[in-house]
Amino acid sequence: MNESIDYLHEVFDAFGPIRARRMFGGWGIYHDGLMFGLYAAGRLYLKTDAHNVAQFEAAGSEPFTYMQRNKPVKLSYWSAPEAVLDEREQAVFWARTAFEAALRTQAAKMKPKAKQAK
Repeated sequence: MNESIDYLHEVFDAFGPIRARRMFGGWGIYHDGLMFGLYAAGRLYLKTDAHNVAQFEAAGSEPFTYMQRNKPVKLSYWSAPEAVLDEREQAVFWARTAFEAALRTQAAKMKPKAKQAK
């Protein structure tokens, strides 16, 4: 792997085991089979949704953005607050909120679609 990814294993040790998989020039960060983080361009991003994005905004985080066809595309992963890498309690808190967002996203995808009225 690389040093940064190895360090993330330490950072999230109190949260639980993580697994990192290479993807698109970065790394997907997984816990219990769900991607809750993204490591790209030397920066850690965590999963957001409507329930937790305000916490990330309040912490001064920014969304992961890339260019596609000369237009910026923002993903539902926001930069992790600096404290995540230094304070294990903060790492657990932010990892948990990101993992919960991943769980909600998965649950929404699994809901059966309502039958259309005939």
